[in-house]
Amino acid sequence: AVVSTQSTGCVQVFPDNVELGKRLCSFVKDRYDEAVEARGKFHIAVSGGSLPKFLQGLSKRADVDWSRWWVYFCDERHVADTDPDSNYGALKKLLLSDISIPDKQILRINSLLSVEEAAKDYEKQLCDRLPSMELDLALCGMGPDGHTCSLFPGHPLLKEECLMIAPISDSPKPPPERITMTYPLLRKCRQVAFIVTGESKVEMVVASLSESPSTPAGKVRPASGNLFWFLDSKAAAGLPHDEDQ
Repeated sequence: AVVSTQSTGCVQVFPDNVELGKRLCSFVKDRYDEAVEARGKFHIAVSGGSLPKFLQGLSKRADVDWSRWWVYFCDERHVADTDPDSNYGALKKLLLSDISIPDKQILRINSLLSVEEAAKDYEKQLCDRLPSMELDLALCGMGPDGHTCSLFPGHPLLKEECLMIAPISDSPKPPPERITMTYPLLRKCRQVAFIVTGESKVEMVVASLSESPSTPAGKVRPASGNLFWFLDSKAAAGLPHDEDQ
């Protein structure tokens, strides 16, 4: 991988998705090791989209105690677990069904509640499990419009400073009702990693990694933690040559 470190985080560029997936799984394992050694548990938040497929390699690792994992979702669609749009459903299909994390340690949305109540419930459950609200690792994606989690360009939630988990009923990307982690919660993370692939993301990668980022993804900055970007060569095609040396 080509690696550069800059004010916007550690940027790693991989020739293809296979190499990116291998490195990402090793990165997650390292963060797990650090968290368990320091605090006995590993609290990780995962996004949907194409991200779950990059984590499939974790199921082949024999050196992981899954009982120490606590899993959350960076955002979730306000749908049942079995709905094709469910981020939990996608992660279960590609990873969770092959490993043995206790079910009570995987925090799912209660889709029987209204989206507003579901967001309140998710924040309460997260706080009950992790009173500090300091996640060890958040794995985020980025859309072609620069959104991350369910934080979309121009949306009022970009200015949310009180709620850690917020409801959204007017998502510009279907389905419209979701819950999402907000900037205050993402800032508390010990580590945040973006996984971004494909040529449709080129422009937004450049905008996110500028000194004055203009995208929702680019404005995610852990207050005292570390920020990482895992890019494939297509997504990184617009970066200046001296940044990916």
